[in-house]
Amino acid sequence: MIRKALLFVFMLAFAAMASAQSQRHFIFHYDFAVRSVDAGKQLRVWIPLAHSDQFQTVKVTKINGDVQLKKTHENRFGNQMLYASAPSSTAERDYQFSVDYDVVRRERLTLTDADREMSEEPAASKLVGGKVMPAALKQYLAPDKLVPVSGAPAEIAAKTTAGRTGNLQGARAIYDYVFANMKYDKSGTGWGRGDSLWACDAKRGNCTDFHSLFISMARSQNIPSRFEIGFPLPGANHSGEITGYHCWAEFYLNGRGWIPVDISEAWKDPAKKDYFFGDHDANRIQFTMGRDLVLSPAQNGEPLNYFVYPYVEVGGKKYENVSNRFSFVDLTGNN
Repeated sequence: MIRKALLFVFMLAFAAMASAQSQRHFIFHYDFAVRSVDAGKQLRVWIPLAHSDQFQTVKVTKINGDVQLKKTHENRFGNQMLYASAPSSTAERDYQFSVDYDVVRRERLTLTDADREMSEEPAASKLVGGKVMPAALKQYLAPDKLVPVSGAPAEIAAKTTAGRTGNLQGARAIYDYVFANMKYDKSGTGWGRGDSLWACDAKRGNCTDFHSLFISMARSQNIPSRFEIGFPLPGANHSGEITGYHCWAEFYLNGRGWIPVDISEAWKDPAKKDYFFGDHDANRIQFTMGRDLVLSPAQNGEPLNYFVYPYVEVGGKKYENVSNRFSFVDLTGNN
């Protein structure tokens, strides 16, 4: 009887959250040019593709390219992409590509204020952190090339989470630590790579650095965590250019699934610090997930640190002379 009552309360809370959910409907333009490709060299291009999930409905309305594109995906995270390969040309030339999207992005509401104060029962915490963890979650405890689960981040995480019970309160302690100790600062060099050790020492960076540190610390405490990346949409504007990507993180909570965090957005707007632990606004579009990515078909170069911009190889080597342009137009404004 008690379980049924608790389930009913949870369903009512979930329904209330869903009814309050906002959304944003927009056109997203993803355009780029590969400049000055030498004659006699093969061109290979990979383009990340946004796709639908429970938080966004994505329709690809137009695909253009100077080389025929085919849809493919990588198996580790299921990221979708477009791929093109062009034989060597007889003269130096540019190549143009674009993808247009019609997107409805929904606000993601996963935790109530009451939820944020709760602790998991120890048995539930052990289920994730112990030997009976579902196999699909284990990769989200493993290190990435720039996201270790040992060393300084792990030592700080152990101190930060001491006395906390369960993954929810452990993740909140780590979230609070990153919020309090990192500064959103893109001056100088070193930022933007998502190097947890650098972020731990420099205590500054962009969204990649904030969330890489969070993921390192969380994974070190047996809290499965993962990296997601896409683009931000300005909340106050209804159209315009988008100058760069945005990324965030998720951690896994028994009985609730993946819980989003966005510490860099919280840092920019401290009044929303509690909101961005468990909720996300609709001012974004997600493209891919994960780090150290091997594309499909596999690239010749190293695994990608993350995949949100087009990746290009010319003559079998990574090619940097790529000009990107991203923009959006709201169809209905913010709801």
